[in-house]
Amino acid sequence: PYDNPAQLRAAYEFSQLQDFLDIYYQGASVLLEEQDFYDLTWDYLLRCQADKVMHTEIFFDPQTHTERGVAFATVINGIDRALQDGQQKLGISSRIIMCFLRHLSEAAAFATLEQAKPHLEKLVAVGLDSTEIGHPPAKHEKVLAAARQLGLLTVAHAGEEGPARNITESLDLLQVSRVDHGVACDQDEALLQRLIDERIPLTVCPLSNTKLKVYKQMADHNIVTLLRKGLCVTINSDDPAYFGGYMNANFHAVAAAHDLTREELAQFSLNGVEASFISQAEKAKLHAQVLDYVAGCSQ
Repeated sequence: PYDNPAQLRAAYEFSQLQDFLDIYYQGASVLLEEQDFYDLTWDYLLRCQADKVMHTEIFFDPQTHTERGVAFATVINGIDRALQDGQQKLGISSRIIMCFLRHLSEAAAFATLEQAKPHLEKLVAVGLDSTEIGHPPAKHEKVLAAARQLGLLTVAHAGEEGPARNITESLDLLQVSRVDHGVACDQDEALLQRLIDERIPLTVCPLSNTKLKVYKQMADHNIVTLLRKGLCVTINSDDPAYFGGYMNANFHAVAAAHDLTREELAQFSLNGVEASFISQAEKAKLHAQVLDYVAGCSQ
């Protein structure tokens, strides 16, 4: 639909989440075979290696592909095979989180959960993504409860374009282990205190937030304020090919816009270790590696 490169570049200048989703679904249409999903995941892992990422927990939306007639197994097997190779060849550990598209029906989510049952050993959690507007957490309360019964953890995009109430409902109704984005939490002092007291992690994506106009510029972002209030806030990349930044780019953007100490920057990584869905032994190892790195930088 684009006549020249300028039109294509302009399409990536998003004014809201829906602008991104429209072009995201167009781009996904080229993924058809298992090898396509392997290649995409492997390319992402190579970018992770370049950024010195040690562990990654990735989201995938099976409905984006099954709605186009691509088999669930084709999607998950391609992704999983690449992640297994990433562990063996690159030393990058990983977990997979399956997300339901919240703009689709509850029945469609249940159908997707049924398709996932033969592959549960590949998954650590389920989540909700796509647009919050008009699709509150309660819409998928039953399917996330069913997923928990299968032994999966739950997460949810909440408080990105939606209000703080979506975060509270995700905690109360969906029993999420952590909140994706969650930046709207500063609209509710009681919620803020709850997040601090219960150490509920927020997986904040700074470059995504500015690209989607949640914040006009990085200097306006509340991520540093949340960190200093004592929240378990983390820095993450969000669809980096679309939002212009993998992990290091997000760290650099925050550091460039805010006056942060070395220890505060390291705390984002330490929070990321704490928030991860890995064993306590694995967390202890990564925690020690972060502290060793910081100590080395201080000498």
